[in-house]
Amino acid sequence: MDSLHSPKPHAVCVPFPAQGHINPFMQLAKLLRCMGFHITFVNNDFNHSRFAKSLGPDFVKGLQDFRFESIPDGLPPSDLDATQDVPPLCDATRKNCYGPLKELVKKLNSSPEVPPVSCIIADGTMGFAGRVARDLGIPEVQLWTASACGFVGYLQYDELVKRAILPFKDENFMTDGTLDKSLNWVSGMKDIRLKDLPSFIRVTSLDDIMFDFLGSEARNCLKSSSIIINTFQELDYEALDALRAKNPNVYTIGPLHLLGRHFPEKEEGFKSSGSSLWKSDTKCLAWLDKWEPNSVIYVNYGSITTMSEQHLKEFAWGLANSKIPFLWIMRPDVVMGESITLPQEFFDEIKDRGYITSWCVQEQVLAHPSIGLFLTHCGWNSTLEGISAGVPMICWPFFAEQQTNCRYVCTTWGIGMEIKHDVKREEITMLVKEMVQGEKGKEMRQKCLAWKKKAKIATDVGGSSYNNFYKLVKEVFHHNAI
Repeated sequence: MDSLHSPKPHAVCVPFPAQGHINPFMQLAKLLRCMGFHITFVNNDFNHSRFAKSLGPDFVKGLQDFRFESIPDGLPPSDLDATQDVPPLCDATRKNCYGPLKELVKKLNSSPEVPPVSCIIADGTMGFAGRVARDLGIPEVQLWTASACGFVGYLQYDELVKRAILPFKDENFMTDGTLDKSLNWVSGMKDIRLKDLPSFIRVTSLDDIMFDFLGSEARNCLKSSSIIINTFQELDYEALDALRAKNPNVYTIGPLHLLGRHFPEKEEGFKSSGSSLWKSDTKCLAWLDKWEPNSVIYVNYGSITTMSEQHLKEFAWGLANSKIPFLWIMRPDVVMGESITLPQEFFDEIKDRGYITSWCVQEQVLAHPSIGLFLTHCGWNSTLEGISAGVPMICWPFFAEQQTNCRYVCTTWGIGMEIKHDVKREEITMLVKEMVQGEKGKEMRQKCLAWKKKAKIATDVGGSSYNNFYKLVKEVFHHNAI
């Protein structure tokens, strides 16, 4: 394999600098390493130093065949333990990262210590990385880390402008029923309403950074020579058919964390906390051991979602008043611009049945038998991990394609219920009791278990995602499995 005639294939992975993008990239990179690839994993400087903080300086030193590198994004330095502000970050990556990445790839190609770069795997929202690959004559692949239905949603942005639906004239669209309008022309999405499309359509100006960034990056991604999506065929076949009609080279290889079970050696040399930018609490798993199966609510709003202090209190008291045990992941930065303050009486009320911590290894928590319900923001990793674990969901989407995922969870797949955005404690109490103890919850649990089975079959030997992964390695990376 390492003879002079066939050097190791060398993949440079370039995720968008946020936790929800880094996770699937890390999973894919580890699997490719098991297939004999040399990996260079490229973070921005900010996340590179957060990795060093959360996983230790030895982690970012990497391994002989899995190296970490970083590039500047042009934003002012910061030591915040939180995701960077997303709109300026999107703008900065687009404007500032092409040059530094190009220099890094050239440096790697002239280094005797590593094999020549044989492909660049670019995040679907990091079009500059694809441009670097094309300009240097290196094959490129895009990894779209969000859902297929979200991808189709972003591809409508142009069409909404052409049809004079966007931009909205003024802010009234938020309350006057405009967002309930049904769109019957979207190929690959049935019964979709304006409010179900990724949230960046909610603009009164087309100059809005996020509207422009996501619309154009999704269109660029679709033009890529090959696109990898962390989903499985059966889950999202209509959206996938619509994407393949425009680009036949779409490889569904998910859920990636389930595919990983065929590669027990994938964690060799890595820490068990994987790719987390926050320090993970492992004691919560022992706490879960003391509860009955399907009896605990797991609450996690992901790595970016923020809320008002009032909403946080409504969630808190809604959970407390249900009398149902819960594990709540509460990031230090979850309340907008403030530190979290919950009254002592809340902690007295939940004593012995509420566990609050700042971060955990979610995949392990969701797989725990005591978890009976997942209160989620509907980010794609969370949604897919919930489906894979067979856990019903209560959805409180925040932004981006979380609204789209929520619509699919609640309507298309029938495995969840949505909370009104202006959350009220009574609604939380009622919903969680219904989902954990009621008939509706039982029905949804049955549907969830059916989807869990389908996800497992897709990643089994001979399943669609399993076969696509090997096809990808052979056809796109031109590498015969070792």
